[in-house]
Amino acid sequence: MATCYRHPQRETGVSCSNCGRAICTDCMTTTPVGMRCPECSRQRTQVHTMRSMTTDPIATYVIIAICVLAYFGSRAGGTGRAFNELLLYGPAVADGEYWRLVTSGFLHAGLLHLLFNMYVLYWLGRMIEPAIGTARFLALYGTALLAGSLGVLLLSFDSRTVGASGAVFGLMAAAFVMQRSRGIDPMASGLGPVILLNLGITFLLPGISIGGHLGGLIGGAAAALALENLSARRSSQWAALLACLGLSVLAVAGSLAVANAQSGF
Repeated sequence: MATCYRHPQRETGVSCSNCGRAICTDCMTTTPVGMRCPECSRQRTQVHTMRSMTTDPIATYVIIAICVLAYFGSRAGGTGRAFNELLLYGPAVADGEYWRLVTSGFLHAGLLHLLFNMYVLYWLGRMIEPAIGTARFLALYGTALLAGSLGVLLLSFDSRTVGASGAVFGLMAAAFVMQRSRGIDPMASGLGPVILLNLGITFLLPGISIGGHLGGLIGGAAAALALENLSARRSSQWAALLACLGLSVLAVAGSLAVANAQSGF
């Protein structure tokens, strides 16, 4: 457990909502935007309204644009050749087509599939990216995407899979972790029921990638825990990003190991 930055002998689970430093009960000051340390409680808080935050999640909008362009671009000409060369397919990965681990996360099987994933991405991106910053959001998204690809190869190696849902499930898990760390009950906020509903749909409806959803969920939760724990101090921002990079490397290494193992059978 973290210890108070002013009283190292005192363990605490509370951190300043502004700078992230761990604070004990003697050091915390209640403010409209959460608990603050003595230094930050004396500062004037810059308030972000919904109007000012609408222009913040640039990476979210860029990812949505890439997915939309990929959807229409992969179908240009009516042959579907580009689509087939970019989707996730275990035997193709085993043959050295490693780019499929990434590109499949930007493709979608149909317009409804695209619209649903982009809506959830828009909702979660506007919630998470302004809170943690663009760099960490991209690190989180990339980790969840690659973890989703690993889940697909583990559970459905021979299936052809596309969709951003693995990364989107990772964002759901990350939002859950972040709300908990900030003292918010995810079940009361509505996020918990949304995750449970989508997990139920994953297991009950056919044609949905269980491995992709579970892999993304686990990868997003792990990345969020790293970001929350290592970003508590400003000097640890790079450590948090490196932790996400390490998780991404592990996901890729796991995918290649699964592909090589499967190709040997």
